[in-house]
Amino acid sequence: MLGCMKRQAYPSDVTDEEWAFIRPYLTLMREDAPQREHDLREVFNGLRWIVKTGSQWRMMPHDLPPWYTVYQQTQRWINAGVFEAMIADLRAILRQVEGKDAEPSAAILDGRTLQSTPESGERAGYDGYKRKKGSKVHLAVDTLGNLLALRITAANEQERSQVGELLTDAQSATGNSIEVAFADQGYTGEQAAQDAQQAGVELVVVKLSEAKKGFVLLPKRWVVERSFAWLTRFRRLIRDYERTAEMLRGLHYVAFAILMLQRLARLTLPAQSA
Repeated sequence: MLGCMKRQAYPSDVTDEEWAFIRPYLTLMREDAPQREHDLREVFNGLRWIVKTGSQWRMMPHDLPPWYTVYQQTQRWINAGVFEAMIADLRAILRQVEGKDAEPSAAILDGRTLQSTPESGERAGYDGYKRKKGSKVHLAVDTLGNLLALRITAANEQERSQVGELLTDAQSATGNSIEVAFADQGYTGEQAAQDAQQAGVELVVVKLSEAKKGFVLLPKRWVVERSFAWLTRFRRLIRDYERTAEMLRGLHYVAFAILMLQRLARLTLPAQSA
């Protein structure tokens, strides 16, 4: 097995503290397994570099593992659900650090459309409201902005049609702790409310008063907007560059794992150094 290559660090590299936390999740086989030719930490650094910079896989820097090694290992991690498991544990820790129950009782829903590219064009749809062809990312977060569930559809799919499956996924991730979900007016309708009810959740649509003009910070709803804003720090997620919806979904989970690891470090580091 090749050791960790001595090189100049990239800003996207995982820190020692982060690696100590996530290494058990990413180790799908023994460290001394004969199939492993590259240091696992360097492979993960390659994945982080791709997600952060938005570069093409084949343009991976030469001082990181080969692009095809990083790509294949990323697929293994995504298929094994390691980032979902990592995020579930990080979410519980972050909530407890901030004095909340480990599992949330409230979720916030929203969707955003990512413009398609030649790689993703075959599965793209047209979002008439945004006047954009691409894919739609449907998101459920807790009141701290931590990821609960995420689904990918063509952009022509309406947000309200995803309520049932999105909340079912959120309930599965939290042990059925969600009691109420907040959403904007795009989720209005009896069917959406019924789908939420079948998942054991009350859907509350937060409406913008017609009398108000300009920018208004809607109660609860701003949290999911902030989560989408966090994702724009990862250039790979600015557009839909992936050939499959599964890879696009997986890279969103990678991004949230990175964000939550960084948030945990900010919250706990002062206590450790005090």
